[in-house]
Amino acid sequence: MFKKRKMKFKSTQDIKSLSAIWRRRFSGGLTFAGLLLSTILAYGQANISPAAPQSKPVIITGATIHVGNGQVVSNGYLVFDKGKITAIGEGAAPNASCADIIYATGKQLYPGFICPITTLGLVEIEGGARGTVDDAETGELNPNLQSLVAYNTDSKVIPTIRSNGILLAQPTPSGGIISGQSSVVQLDAWNWQDAAYKTDIGIHLTWPVARVQTRRRGAPVTAVPQETPAQRAQKAIDAITNLFAEAKAYAGLSKPDTKNIRFEAMRGLFNGTKKLFVNADGAKEIVQAVAFAKKFGISGVIVGGNESYLVTNVLKENDVPVILKETQRLPDRDEDDVYLPYKLPKILQDAGVLYGLTGTGFWRQRNLPFEAGEAVGYGLTKEQALSMITLNNAKILGIDKTTGTLEVGKDANLFISTGDALDMITLHVETAFIQGRDINLDNLHKQLYKKFSAKYGLKTDL
Repeated sequence: MFKKRKMKFKSTQDIKSLSAIWRRRFSGGLTFAGLLLSTILAYGQANISPAAPQSKPVIITGATIHVGNGQVVSNGYLVFDKGKITAIGEGAAPNASCADIIYATGKQLYPGFICPITTLGLVEIEGGARGTVDDAETGELNPNLQSLVAYNTDSKVIPTIRSNGILLAQPTPSGGIISGQSSVVQLDAWNWQDAAYKTDIGIHLTWPVARVQTRRRGAPVTAVPQETPAQRAQKAIDAITNLFAEAKAYAGLSKPDTKNIRFEAMRGLFNGTKKLFVNADGAKEIVQAVAFAKKFGISGVIVGGNESYLVTNVLKENDVPVILKETQRLPDRDEDDVYLPYKLPKILQDAGVLYGLTGTGFWRQRNLPFEAGEAVGYGLTKEQALSMITLNNAKILGIDKTTGTLEVGKDANLFISTGDALDMITLHVETAFIQGRDINLDNLHKQLYKKFSAKYGLKTDL
């Protein structure tokens, strides 16, 4: 017999967090062990609470302002109120009654970095505790699945990311051929509803690849004929094509007799409210994906694009942007320049192709500004590298009207650093704001550093 136990909650937030986790875990099909572990992780991060809404104007004065669109304002000022930027310029700041003034002489002011295509908030312990991994579902064609409802705002990884200036992200589903829908979130929230910045912006597709697979030595030979990699890839492409053809026909119906949740999720692809994010690295697959999107009149985005330098003309002619996955990697081809991943942003820049940048996985997203900075040594200017993870990413995600640059009327998503934000040595985020809210920059790494610094008598300015 099980004994009944009463659960005690310290605040209404505890109830909200637990109820959100219940909804996420049961909708995602995970086990009770996952629910329990996620709850424990949530309580462990309870000392870092989301910031309250902005209550009065804030003036930042004396900073070097990096607008995000290539412009730099020396000795500048920026004013924001009620979460929106109200003034920006050079020289003395305008007077504002009852405003908080931040003196930032000698410091750098940046728009918040944006991280697309990430499992942040969907994965807590990679390759360890299965109950902390909620980024995929069973099945191959799942356009109706929503990653947003599985986003865990209490993840301990999130504060470590925003401490490096990353203030918005795109938690993305994986697995299967069509893995589901993604949304943009801001990284300081009580629950996934609060976190939602722009919901269901796109659907994610992994383009089939016909790879030649080698057999292990000594493997038994079977007389049953097997499909070749090319045949398997073509079968998958046929399934995708049939699904999209049916979905497009469904989207043309104003009132379908029977509601189809898969086709309803895909309706936005055909009316322009959603984009199709296609994972494709090889030149052949990129060309096939671009042609596929064009055939169905869909706005497409290439994710990965390791060989995009070979087909820049196709990308440019069809106005298809690329989200590069990382610069800290080796090239795919043995014959390629070993520094190609660092040079690729410059190649796309010169070709006139819109490009952005993400990292790999979730915790490595904290290195996003440094990976962008490494492209500076291979052709990009510092402001172009900054735009790659601010304005460019915002354009690709369809949020550039509200964020991505420091301009009047946009959300006050910004941070102050004592040094160059693209340099691992000098980056030090002192203050950060999301929609005007002064967010807490503490995190588990800083807590551990302070703990052991105190133990061994070391000084710290964190």
